[in-house]
Order: sequence, then C-alpha cells, then structure tokens
Amino acid sequence: MSAFDDYNKVFIDVFSVSENMLADLKYQDITAWDSVGHMTMIAAIEDTFDIMMETDDIIEFSSWKAGIEILKKYDVEIQE
Repeated sequence: MSAFDDYNKVFIDVFSVSENMLADLKYQDITAWDSVGHMTMIAAIEDTFDIMMETDDIIEFSSWKAGIEILKKYDVEIQE
C-alpha cells in the first residue's frame, strides 16, 4: 500500500466513510468526526506512519486536505 492508500484507509476505517467523500471532508462535517473521533483518527495516523504529532498540528488537523500538508512536517508524503 502507498502512503496515500494508508492515509485514506485511516479515514475510511475510523469514520466509516467512502473514499469519494475524503477530498472534501472536514472536522465536524460528519457525526463521527467529533472530538473523540478526532483523537481516534490522530492515534491511527500516528500508528500508521510511526510518528508523534505535536499538539498544534493535532488542533490544526481540521480536514483531510489539511492533514496532507501537516504530515509533510513529519516526512510523510501523501501523493494523490
């Protein structure tokens, strides 16, 4: 699996959404992406990419697209 596939799988598994919803997905757009869902998703991303995100990045991780940019700080390149 590519990093892109792994990234998408986290969102699909944690939020039970389809892949075609991901590009426009934002925090609180769906019921599952509440504060608890957010932390579950962050933990899954940290596990998937073997990173530990800083608090500011966790707070700024407000959408699927924003996450791609944030992960670059951790040398995780998500190529669409």
